Amino acid sequence: MAAKKENRMKITLACTECKQRNYNDYKNKKNTPDRLELNKYCPFCKKHTLHRESK
Repeated sequence: MAAKKENRMKITLACTECKQRNYNDYKNKKNTPDRLELNKYCPFCKKHTLHRESK
């Protein structure tokens, strides 16, 4: 049986306000080559903020 190609990669999401890295997630780099942006809850800011994919 052939080996499966890995298109999914692990990414880290960082808060845009306090710059803390709060979340880990997976994304398909073939379908979404741009940086991922999600509104998530930041426990340090204690509110929902925009989280962007970081290195």
